[in-house]
Amino acid sequence: MRPIPRLPILLLLLLLAGLAPLRARADVANAPGANLEVSLITYGPGATYWERFGHDALQLRDTVGGQSVNFNYGVFDFNEKNFFLNFARGRMHYLMDAELSGPEQAFYVQEGRSIVRQRLALTPDQAAALRDFLFWNLRPENAGYDYDYYVDNCTTRVRDALDRALGGVIKATLKHRPGGLTYRQQTDRLMSAQPWLMLLLDLGLGPYADQPLDAWRESFLPMVLQANLRGIAVDDGHGGSHPLVQDERELAPNRQTVPPPQAPDLRLPLGMAGLLLAAALLALFRAWRTGFALLGTLYLLAAGLVGLLLLALWTLTTHRSAWANANLLLFDPLALLLLPALWRARKGRPAGRFADGVLLLQLLAALAAPALHLLPGSVQQNQPWILFAMPVWLALAWCLRARSKPPAGMV
Repeated sequence: MRPIPRLPILLLLLLLAGLAPLRARADVANAPGANLEVSLITYGPGATYWERFGHDALQLRDTVGGQSVNFNYGVFDFNEKNFFLNFARGRMHYLMDAELSGPEQAFYVQEGRSIVRQRLALTPDQAAALRDFLFWNLRPENAGYDYDYYVDNCTTRVRDALDRALGGVIKATLKHRPGGLTYRQQTDRLMSAQPWLMLLLDLGLGPYADQPLDAWRESFLPMVLQANLRGIAVDDGHGGSHPLVQDERELAPNRQTVPPPQAPDLRLPLGMAGLLLAAALLALFRAWRTGFALLGTLYLLAAGLVGLLLLALWTLTTHRSAWANANLLLFDPLALLLLPALWRARKGRPAGRFADGVLLLQLLAALAAPALHLLPGSVQQNQPWILFAMPVWLALAWCLRARSKPPAGMV
């Protein structure tokens, strides 16, 4: 997917509305199905965070006239009114677009992203039906749609358009095959080149992201759909079948960092980070109470603000992949109520009855997070964040409940 400015969008809509000539697309628009060659074009991941998932397009080429057009569903506009507010609320408006194949592919070559073309075995009637559907979808009243990262994105729309033209054979085949990774694992894998963003996304994903996937649903990713199409067979019209993918060709090599095949295991690094932070709090509490209060303040502020964000994602947005996030038990707004107790502990004063009650609630919530994993059914895979947060909360609880005064001159 890639952003486009507002003016090209308006020009495209005018063209499609018939208010300007469409000569460049006339061959593909009017060619008989027997002259149409259908291909899936898969673009590898890019360098920018929104490009890490890759992109794809359906290519229609008139084998007689020579015209070739790429249809894709991955267009968004940063200049759209309230774009970032709508994005935060989960109301992401995307557009379908069409462009001559040459200029579009030249853009991806310049970006250093791989381009692979799979020529598909559609009958003339299927190719014509696909073409008619794509041009119908390009009309101004049909071009927009509400984007969803996992179930309604640029690839699922391409997948569904192909499946529609083929009479449902893709879905019927892939629904019976298990997927390889979950939504969370695919997200972590593809975002691993930007570790801080990967961690934020992993922290914000709820149990929806950990559900088992079949191959159909995992085909929300361009390169997964590309791989899955290799195993699809279609009717050859003579009582037999042949592969859907007639041939596959790399049009441009990859010059970007290749994502790893598996998601990184975050348990050890986050567990070690939690232990180090807990040890630092304990050491500062014994030797330098002001440092303890400062470090504890940073943690409680971060935990409380993260909790407010997770709660807002659950209750105020349509980001269903963030709903019911069990990390709210580990990072929640209660943490903000403990800030005064930190500075009381700096002077050796007891936390107070209110702070004791808040701390007890927070510890019970933190203990409930691993307890959820004992329940049957689908459970959020948030073990790395449990390993990070538990040592810190235990260290803070011990320090806030301690009654010792700081050593003289060591405040």
